[in-house]
Amino acid sequence: MNSINQSIESTTIKKTMIRILPFTFICYVIAYLDRVNLGFAALEMNADLALSAEAFGLLSGIFFLGYFLFEIPSNMIMHKVGAKIWIARIMITWGIIAILTAFVQSATHLYIARFLLGVAEAGFFPGIILYFTYWFRSKERGRASASLVLALPIGMIIGAPLSTWIMDNIAWNGMAGWRWMFILEGSPAVILGIVTLFYLSNRPKDAKWLADEEKNWLENELDRERKESLAVNKASKLEMFKDSKVWKLAFIYFANYTAIYGLGFWLPSIIKSFANSSSNMEIGWLTIIPALIGIPSMLLFGWSSDKRNEHRKHLIASFLFAAAGFIACGFANSATMMIVMISFAAIGLYGFVGAFFSFMTLFFTESTAPAGIATVNAFASLGGFFGPMIFGQLALSNGMFVIGALAILACAVILSLKQKGLNVVSGKVDIEKNAINQ
Repeated sequence: MNSINQSIESTTIKKTMIRILPFTFICYVIAYLDRVNLGFAALEMNADLALSAEAFGLLSGIFFLGYFLFEIPSNMIMHKVGAKIWIARIMITWGIIAILTAFVQSATHLYIARFLLGVAEAGFFPGIILYFTYWFRSKERGRASASLVLALPIGMIIGAPLSTWIMDNIAWNGMAGWRWMFILEGSPAVILGIVTLFYLSNRPKDAKWLADEEKNWLENELDRERKESLAVNKASKLEMFKDSKVWKLAFIYFANYTAIYGLGFWLPSIIKSFANSSSNMEIGWLTIIPALIGIPSMLLFGWSSDKRNEHRKHLIASFLFAAAGFIACGFANSATMMIVMISFAAIGLYGFVGAFFSFMTLFFTESTAPAGIATVNAFASLGGFFGPMIFGQLALSNGMFVIGALAILACAVILSLKQKGLNVVSGKVDIEKNAINQ
């Protein structure tokens, strides 16, 4: 590669990352916060609405039923109408529904609000992952995906003290703090949704902030990768849906989803059960500890898996960390031991998301990516339904053992998943030595 091309490559990648990644990261922080702030609201809301543990488990998970049903159609629509219009639509509607959740008066109202929130947000995350395939080559997607999913721990770090502070300190017009929490944390989604219409560009050719030679270079690079992908992956959607690898990817992500969202919704209540004399704010600060541990894990796994081109090994390691942590949680007898063991599990849970998404996109062509990415994410999102239900229906220790066993089973599925794919280091087609497992 000559010096001119190197210069164009360097400036183009830098511009696209600076333009796209911080904005999509902020949007996903808001999305994650609006999903899991129900867990903080539960510290007061459950008593106000007379919700049992079983009811709260179902309420936490019902969001993901709506999400599951509409995720694949959402991604297909985005591919047709363009990213900025559809992502803006998603954000504005979920923000409005999050705000309206503040006015529920019964469990039935809350069931409806949470289901509709899932319908409204369906397609946001897989839509962003799909959007990255329009802008980043496979060797940049690991970094791009890792920067996006940093929103999970950052959302918890910001959301835990913010949510509990709002609940403890804001009761304007005689309305409970947990209600104001939904209003104040739902509003940014509406604002950012409007900004999205003016800020995002659908494809490199539409970007006024790229020079013509930068647009041409990036489009040519992406076109080359798409042609190479056609040589090693299923070209039609029907063939893709028949491919066992797609469903294995879905189960692997399902296992992580079940653990991370089961924990996300129940962690404040779990900590309160061991430290019932603590204030909401104190529980909020304790809740962020696993997320703080997870951030370096996510970055390290994402960077290392891309650099070594060994995604499978990193994914197996992540699940082994998670399994060990959750099984140890089943024997915890104090708040300190529980937080330490959950933090250990967080190394695996967040490390997984740092390595998984660039790995997943290697299995799809441009034509199958919208449906394929959405399919994997949609079926995995059912873990967001079952995870909270597990902790709502089972004793705490038994729930931890079930999640640990699921992580071990995911390791076995990863071992059976062998990839025919692109060499993301050289950018050339590279048929792996392992046979394809159909």
